[in-house]
Amino acid sequence: MTTTNKNKAVFFDRDGTLNVDIAYLHRPEDFIWIEGAKEAIKYVNDKEYLAILVTNQSGVARGYYPEEDVKAVYDWMNKELEQIGAHLDALFYCPHHPEGKIPAYTKVCNCRKPDTGMVDKACEAFNIDRSKSFFVGDSDKDMECAQKAGITGIKYVSESLLARVKEFI
Repeated sequence: MTTTNKNKAVFFDRDGTLNVDIAYLHRPEDFIWIEGAKEAIKYVNDKEYLAILVTNQSGVARGYYPEEDVKAVYDWMNKELEQIGAHLDALFYCPHHPEGKIPAYTKVCNCRKPDTGMVDKACEAFNIDRSKSFFVGDSDKDMECAQKAGITGIKYVSESLLARVKEFI
């Protein structure tokens, strides 16, 4: 298959990139959007990129909340985004941590950033061209994941997320 038949995507980290990072966020009522985050997602939707959420969620392994909470926050985010005509196309998350308290999730895995398992699964599922895709995140782990995955990293620090994304796309 040629790269012209492949999709392009923007991978978004969640905590610290799309929302204010509070420890172990797992309830929609605690979610506070980062300035320009919703608009950045709409912008990539309008530019015909897939918008894919990739997030480490070690709170599951630590026993702070169940996987259903991660999915509930994602669903809530999409309801919020619908109000401005935007959407996230998919959620990929890592519930594992090597020092977890829940045995089923206590392990070293290849999906926990900075490893590339979540990005690899998304690329396979959506036939994504890595050379035309971006990874938006706030941490060095996010940028390391992008580099290892062969995707251009966009580091978000504190400005408007929309303005930062527009610098690249």
